[in-house]
Amino acid sequence: MNPHLIECTEEAHAPAILDILNEAIVNSTALYDYVPRPPQAMAAWFATKRANGFPVIGAVDDSGRLLGFASWGTFRAFPAYKYSVEHSVYVHRDARGRGLGELLVRALIERAREQQLHVLVGCIDAANAGSIRLHERLGFVHSGTMRQIGFKFGRWLDAAFYQLNLETPGEPRDG
Repeated sequence: MNPHLIECTEEAHAPAILDILNEAIVNSTALYDYVPRPPQAMAAWFATKRANGFPVIGAVDDSGRLLGFASWGTFRAFPAYKYSVEHSVYVHRDARGRGLGELLVRALIERAREQQLHVLVGCIDAANAGSIRLHERLGFVHSGTMRQIGFKFGRWLDAAFYQLNLETPGEPRDG
């Protein structure tokens, strides 16, 4: 496997992204959703990404099969948070453990610098040791845990927040 990075599009990648998300919903606490998303949900998901200039970076194999993707969205909907985003990264179940998560998050970090952002925030299920190790390896620091904030699979879930502060923007401004 020799993955390379691409910009995902709704037309080419919505079904594969949906498959990856729905597998995570059904089988993990990576998403605190209960019900798999229907195909039509992807139109709104991509529309939000396009409207806000949020990237959707994919890792594909030599045949073009999507192995994983990463993106970000609004951290909080108040103007003072304009330099901060909440990111997510998902890898297809058959491609986990091969370094794709790191490849994708590194690409997001670079894109955040290019877009003059300051903070990337990851909200990670506190039991997801693999994701926590990945983020710590890339310089993210634990900034807090919300205890018993979610409930899934018959148990309470703790959400751990990790953040990476960047040197950008060069000249931040109010307003």
